[in-house]
Amino acid sequence: MLWRALILICCFILGWPGWSYAAEPILLDVRAEPTGGVKAIATVLFSAPVSVIQSILTDYAHWPSLFDVRMRIADLSVQDGVTRLDVRIAHALLLGERRLVTESQTLPNGELLSDLKGGDFTSYHRRWKLTPAEGEAQTHAEFELFVEIETMAPDWLVAMAMKRDLAAHFRIVQDRALGQMQQLRR
Repeated sequence: MLWRALILICCFILGWPGWSYAAEPILLDVRAEPTGGVKAIATVLFSAPVSVIQSILTDYAHWPSLFDVRMRIADLSVQDGVTRLDVRIAHALLLGERRLVTESQTLPNGELLSDLKGGDFTSYHRRWKLTPAEGEAQTHAEFELFVEIETMAPDWLVAMAMKRDLAAHFRIVQDRALGQMQQLRR
């Protein structure tokens, strides 16, 4: 009985896990890994060229505005093409703020890669591969994320929250890209 109540509360707080935005060009799979942690794989079609999407995703100073989760930049530094980002994240599943320190870089092939360097996470690895679509007017994005967080919440619950949060993130990036494209047309 207690588990049923917990699941209903989680579904209410985090959103129903089967609910999706069918009109959005997003394929998203998020699941708890048997060995621990949560893995997300997505394919997203953005309505803007690669250069616009890449500029949005690498504007680390404004990165918190790309998420529907409370976060703030504690420190940001760039050296030799590597961005070190110290982010504080406050999420309903986490008690207080959690610290995430990553190093991000754009690889010669154009991929955006971020890896854990410190903080309250056990593992963090994020990769974006952006390629032109529809004659370079759109961007086909492949996204991978693996996360292990030091939390009492079970991985299946983290996966539910991550799916909701990533879907919101992709929509925010799309909205930002459309806004930039409208400004470029003026």
